[in-house]
Amino acid sequence: MKRFSTWTVLVLLLAVTLSGCAMPAPTPGAESGSQDATEIKDFVTWYQYDQNNEDPASDERVGNEYLRDTVPLFNEAFAGKWNWVNQPKAWDQMAAELVAAVQAGGDVPDLFHTGSSNVTLFYKNGVMQDLTEWASAQSWYADLDSHALEACKGPDGALYCIPVAQQPQLVYVWKDRFPDGFPKTPDEFLAAAASLKEQGLYAITFFGSTAFDGEGLTRAVWTALSSFGGVLDDGEGNMTLNTPENVAAVEFLRTIVQNGYAPEIIFAGNWQEEEAFKDASAGSFPTGLFGYRYVNPLTAPNGTEYTKGNEEDMLDAITAGDVILAPFVAPEGETPGCGTAVSGF
Repeated sequence: MKRFSTWTVLVLLLAVTLSGCAMPAPTPGAESGSQDATEIKDFVTWYQYDQNNEDPASDERVGNEYLRDTVPLFNEAFAGKWNWVNQPKAWDQMAAELVAAVQAGGDVPDLFHTGSSNVTLFYKNGVMQDLTEWASAQSWYADLDSHALEACKGPDGALYCIPVAQQPQLVYVWKDRFPDGFPKTPDEFLAAAASLKEQGLYAITFFGSTAFDGEGLTRAVWTALSSFGGVLDDGEGNMTLNTPENVAAVEFLRTIVQNGYAPEIIFAGNWQEEEAFKDASAGSFPTGLFGYRYVNPLTAPNGTEYTKGNEEDMLDAITAGDVILAPFVAPEGETPGCGTAVSGF
């Protein structure tokens, strides 16, 4: 935690430097000149995390604790110059709130913690600053992953956020539901699914609803499409859907649903699909790596209960060997695919 916090302080320092470059110089001879030179300035951020929320059962406990530990480090490092003020925002409303604030000429943060899925929205509404020239001149720029950088670019090719983390999708698996290991091909999966159904169990649960503006597409659906070699565009920005690979992936998902290999709650929304993995009635759950923070408490197929009610439950289950991590299935000759979310400032 401390190592990561130190890295974030450095990233925030860069952001402060950038915002400082945009500040107009004080008018020579102005009466407030000497006072401004020593004035402590607030550095305002918007995160979905709340440093003042100390509830150990909070879904965002990890992020809350991270801010609680890191804000003092920043303020100590820049004592007398900058004061970090974080304003917690609702995760599903903060992007729209930022757009509204910009369009209304209201108060906006100096730094916004965003996901790559928001880049196009912000680009269309003129929310973000073009960071291309500044970022490319920094010594650390060459160390950034090229794919992460692409995720932070707008349709015009300009860089609108600095990537700081990548969160790939993977499959959480109850080991005892797949004693021979998680299947590697679609045919192997369907055979295992049929066997589990005979036991009154489901092979899989996933985000199948249209909630949150179609967020489900970026999760299990895209994982399936990409694992079958599918694409959603032709490489030039034109939507492409009816490829043989896409059709095969959709048929695979349809077979899972029609044969009852997944519970109906996958279409319910409001994260109900998680419940089938929590009680082990479903043997696998493709979702983001960050999902470990939210999927709790857990009851393993062998009856072991993980009931701390926070992110440690999944980590404990993995450590105990009850839960294993696996790539999604893929046809022969294809490489398992997945979505990769990028977080940035």
